[in-house]
Amino acid sequence: MDEDRLARLEERVRRLEDEVEITRLLASYGPFVDAGAAPAVAQLWTEDGEYDVEGWSMRNRADIHAMVESAAHRSLIDAGCTHFLGPARVVLDGDEATAVCESLLVRRYDDSYRVWRAGANSFRLTRTAAGWRITQRRTRALDGGTEARELLLDNVSRNAG
Repeated sequence: MDEDRLARLEERVRRLEDEVEITRLLASYGPFVDAGAAPAVAQLWTEDGEYDVEGWSMRNRADIHAMVESAAHRSLIDAGCTHFLGPARVVLDGDEATAVCESLLVRRYDDSYRVWRAGANSFRLTRTAAGWRITQRRTRALDGGTEARELLLDNVSRNAG
């Protein structure tokens, strides 16, 4: 095997490993947040990572940790809920990446479950010494308005291919 071919193969393997790591990172959000594991949720972000969900802007790990421990969040998990992030479309660019996915917040009411919220999610991620971490997450409700659709379309169109 020539050196160029080996280098190309190593690069392909690294990209696949990066996509798997990012996919696992994003998939761990729901189980951690539904378990109320504030330290584990906060560690998904960089120290100064941001999470912007309508009306709630978190600007660092401490803010994200506080959100998980908040009375509003506790009331959700105490009632019974699941935060489900659908499969993410990940686009790598060296040590930076973007991802887009949709999410559902399903909440228990009496003896049934209902979708309480559907969202569009856009992520920016960076490779750190500890692995991939989220630097920014934006979530907008899929409520029929244009903001969520534009977030999804902009992210996918910008990273087409």
